[in-house]
Amino acid sequence: MQGKIALEEHFAIPETLMDSAGFLGEAVWPELSARLLDIHGRRIQEMDKHGIETMILSLNAPAVQAIHDVKKANEIAKRSNDFLAEQVAKNPKRFQAFAALPLQDPDLAARELERCVKDFGFRGALTNGFSQAGTPDTCLYYDLPQFWPFWETVQKLDVPFYLHPRNPIAAWAQIYEGHNWLLGPTWAFGQETAVHALRMMGSGLFDAYPRLKIVVGHMGEGLPYSMWRIDNRNAWTGVSPNYKAKRKIADYFHANFWITTSGNFRTQTLIDAMLEIGADHILFSADWPFENVDHAANWFDTASISESDRIKIGRTNSMRLFKLGNE
Repeated sequence: MQGKIALEEHFAIPETLMDSAGFLGEAVWPELSARLLDIHGRRIQEMDKHGIETMILSLNAPAVQAIHDVKKANEIAKRSNDFLAEQVAKNPKRFQAFAALPLQDPDLAARELERCVKDFGFRGALTNGFSQAGTPDTCLYYDLPQFWPFWETVQKLDVPFYLHPRNPIAAWAQIYEGHNWLLGPTWAFGQETAVHALRMMGSGLFDAYPRLKIVVGHMGEGLPYSMWRIDNRNAWTGVSPNYKAKRKIADYFHANFWITTSGNFRTQTLIDAMLEIGADHILFSADWPFENVDHAANWFDTASISESDRIKIGRTNSMRLFKLGNE
């Protein structure tokens, strides 16, 4: 399929590059680091070869979210966003941008998002999970009350917010001791992001701000396949769920969430997601440079789904959600 749009596609600036070291092993670090630092070279070649018209770019992980010094986090976010705005301006047909945000301070994050959307035309924000603030062991999740004015700004700007994974901090990761292979994309990324998203759904956030649009990657971080059980656990007891939200969790998932195919290139999984959340809420992505563009595109272009759904997921859903122009 030609004209695909991909939106979990990462880059790095020198100050954040080493945050991506170690995930894929030392042997591939020269290749991975080169991919992260490149924007207008090999990246465009890969896009051209595999039918990707536009990438929405975002900073690598955990980057800003792991900087517990609030002032420094704000500086790095601004530096990254300024750099990305310059790169997009060089080739806006091929590239668009998500803002990096210093959510250690919700007010600073709201102001930076406004700057990026209004001054640079960024299409939303991508944040790498919880933010460490003040001390390395202080982790802030975005359902907390201090973040609600930030979410008011997001709704007012009418831009999507991509909740991207990160690993749990070491102090909270005892379950993985002796099994480090479970960290990262194998399991911990999805588990961490799914719980964060469920906290947001159960907090009442979407009752207060019903027009929020949240994106999660990797075919939904396991959430589509758990929705029924989350809402129907031990239904025979008649006990109401103990959360602040007014509706079922699945209601918020269906109304306020979009998922991407990033790093999860399996047709059975895609079809399951389509049955749960619907083809209108699924978006093509690759997860370059951590995954290969050809793996994503070759799979998607031949997946056993209808051509109308392929066009929606590959292109028109993203055009509509991110206001990218003519579909």
